[in-house]
Amino acid sequence: MNSTLKTLPDENGFFVPAVPGGHPSGRRCRDVKNFSRKFFGGSPGDGHGTQLNQGYGGRYVAETLMPLIGEIEAAYDAARVDPAFQERLNELRRDYVGRATPLYFAERLTEHFGGAQIYLKREDLNHTGAHKINNALGQALLAQRMGRQRLIAETGAGMHGVAVATVAARLGLGCVVYMGATDIERQQPNVQRMRLLGAEIVPVHSGTATLKDAMNEALRDWVTNVDDTFYIIGTVAGPAPYPRMVRDFQAVIGIETRAQLLTARGRLPDTLIACVGGGSNAMGLFHAFLDDAVVMVGVEAAGEGLESGRHAASLNGGSPGILHGNRTYLLQDDDGQIRDAHSISAGLDYPGIGPEHAHLHDSGRASYVAVTDDEALEAVGLCCRLEGILPALESSHALHHAGRLAARQEADQTIVVCLSGRGDKDMDTITRHLMPEEVES
Repeated sequence: MNSTLKTLPDENGFFVPAVPGGHPSGRRCRDVKNFSRKFFGGSPGDGHGTQLNQGYGGRYVAETLMPLIGEIEAAYDAARVDPAFQERLNELRRDYVGRATPLYFAERLTEHFGGAQIYLKREDLNHTGAHKINNALGQALLAQRMGRQRLIAETGAGMHGVAVATVAARLGLGCVVYMGATDIERQQPNVQRMRLLGAEIVPVHSGTATLKDAMNEALRDWVTNVDDTFYIIGTVAGPAPYPRMVRDFQAVIGIETRAQLLTARGRLPDTLIACVGGGSNAMGLFHAFLDDAVVMVGVEAAGEGLESGRHAASLNGGSPGILHGNRTYLLQDDDGQIRDAHSISAGLDYPGIGPEHAHLHDSGRASYVAVTDDEALEAVGLCCRLEGILPALESSHALHHAGRLAARQEADQTIVVCLSGRGDKDMDTITRHLMPEEVES
């Protein structure tokens, strides 16, 4: 356990981080030692826990897909202990993706808020500009190992689509990306990048024409093309083993962060903060710290405000149900119909969340807050002006909460924020909201 983090055990043996107001959510988690084994059926990185406890996760898919998913699970379990597979993955991470990414001390942001020290895990500096390539590369190598020649993917902000198109080009595989028509309109730079990389883009006009609908269409494609197609799901959702598989490929974020901060400061962080849509960058950051006395905060998209109903905060404004092959928290009405999600950020505009986040939420091991569109935009401007870094709108949700929390903490506290991607893709949206005079001219 991190001895540098102040803790307050209560009469029931609960672990309570000593931050103003207690745990950010007011929830409490029992002793975090061996948390991952107790709640996920295995320690970080051991690969167990496919069927999650407490009724979350699972494999709710068409009968046609059951043998295929079983094949994927067996292939992944073999690949993850195969030294040759891991060597190839690590080689491409280093030489192609550009890992390890820096852990950057945001000195001017820290001075601005006047409290805890803020560090940024710079996933925006990966090849393609976001954390998405960590998972896309791993799954594409698995597809190649299984003899699949065609990759399909869903995408919202376009970063997962770009990552899949990129690794498909590198490995010589075909690529089809499903993208909601609404997202195509607001993420044109990424659409153009995917096409340049050789991917076929399939616009999805059904429903709200956003990420949920793109995922529905990708699943339909997969059902009808099981023999030659591998579906690369972009987040820690979907039927088992996808949540575990995506988490494992993203876990490099937290593994690096842990080593980097120990080298820089000789201690673990006090708080980890990451934005949460489906939640892959957050699980990637959190997983290496599950058994340590480190506070974990996921930041959902509050959109126009939780009370407005126009948000994408599944944990703060949803309830358990089944979506895209797994049981988790989601936005639904009284009849169980999926409600529309809203966020200024296309990557957070999803009405569900990964099942492992549902566990972390219910157990109190992590807390989940919500940040509005306007607050995220404010964080974009602040990070640009103070650090010379243009963050993605997704990451800006986490940045805003980090500033809010840092201002309430002491200077000896340390916060690590996952800067999950860069904001080049969001310039049209950012300009329209922060510099409307530029649009008018």
